[in-house]
Amino acid sequence: MSEVKQQLWYTDEHEWVQRTVDGTLRIGITDFAQHQLGDIVFVELPGAGTTIGQGTEIGTIESVKTVSDLFAPVTGTVLKVNEALESTPELVNESPYEEGWMIEVEMSNGVEEALGKLLSAEQYEQLISDEQ
Repeated sequence: MSEVKQQLWYTDEHEWVQRTVDGTLRIGITDFAQHQLGDIVFVELPGAGTTIGQGTEIGTIESVKTVSDLFAPVTGTVLKVNEALESTPELVNESPYEEGWMIEVEMSNGVEEALGKLLSAEQYEQLISDEQ
């Protein structure tokens, strides 16, 4: 069974969002998504300073099985990219919620409103139980 962390928000595209202590939003793909993809071999992400829009494509993730698009769960500016994924993309498989995070985003305003549009852990658990 896939791990779903209670303190995160989720999208139906299988991304997760976490509010960091400094107020930014950290984004990655879920444990369910990495299981579905299989062994991750490459991750393409936007660079720091890139403005992203909620629901727009922000990169790709490639596994031995397929290539999938990554979508922005929120609108904001990319502050930080997990550069470790360039040389060790398998971190997404090994630790999707910790070491395998992808980007950190700063939102100028509307954080609570944006998070309110995402799925709670309970809603996400229901979504993936329907897909299994």
